[in-house]
Amino acid sequence: MMNSEVLIFAPHWGSAHLSREAFINKVLEAGFDGIEMSLPMDVAERDAWTTAIDDAGLKLIAQQWETVFHSDFAAHKQALADLLRNACAAKPLFVNTHTGKDFYSQAQNNELLDLADEIAGETGVAIVHEIHRSRFSGHPMLLLPYLEQRPQLQLNADLSHWCCACESLLEDQAHILEKVFPHVLHIHARVGHSQGPQVNDFRAPEHAAALQQHLSWWDAIISQQRASGKQQITLTPEFGPSPYTQSLPYTNQVVSDAWELNVAMLQLLRSRYQE
Repeated sequence: MMNSEVLIFAPHWGSAHLSREAFINKVLEAGFDGIEMSLPMDVAERDAWTTAIDDAGLKLIAQQWETVFHSDFAAHKQALADLLRNACAAKPLFVNTHTGKDFYSQAQNNELLDLADEIAGETGVAIVHEIHRSRFSGHPMLLLPYLEQRPQLQLNADLSHWCCACESLLEDQAHILEKVFPHVLHIHARVGHSQGPQVNDFRAPEHAAALQQHLSWWDAIISQQRASGKQQITLTPEFGPSPYTQSLPYTNQVVSDAWELNVAMLQLLRSRYQE
């Protein structure tokens, strides 16, 4: 089994209040290998980000999540096309997209997946589709038909969403996960639980079972990636700000620091997966 380079990315989510320089310095100080972020649609601003990231010696994964604002199919499709082309123009390692809707028909969601394939083919930039609530992949049984129809479909495994959607740690769905894992190109390393997509602190003893379940999934995915000869393995710790991070009533004071959790997860992933 070959050695694979393990790259761990910092999420920009939760740090949009920081200047570009301050955020990049924070990423460097923590020791991440790159940044995963949604890029501005303004070309000059987009290029300023990509230049600064490259100058810092960091790698880039581009995100697209903004189609959450478009429920009308035609508007969603046009927004997806614009956002994916903008993301691919930055020449990231790949683009991670939130695609479709769980209430669109299979034909509509397949039309969006065809569009992503077309843009990936035009630009030479791979596009992966995130497992995410409310999207075409929002539940394991929603996703399976697409995997059968599209054997080359590439996924970002954020399995915390399925824990929430299925109200479990998927203990009874191992046979389904076996079909999903070969399609995974990227991992969002956030720990969910049966009642939500994010535990308040994955290091707390009361969340040990949830953490071990997620680690077992990531172990299986990475083992398959290494066995298939994948040269780069990418993960992004993605603990998010409030309301993903729970807060106290009345004061809205968060009970944990999402950035600190992401740095702690970075350290766990390095010790577990870097050879």
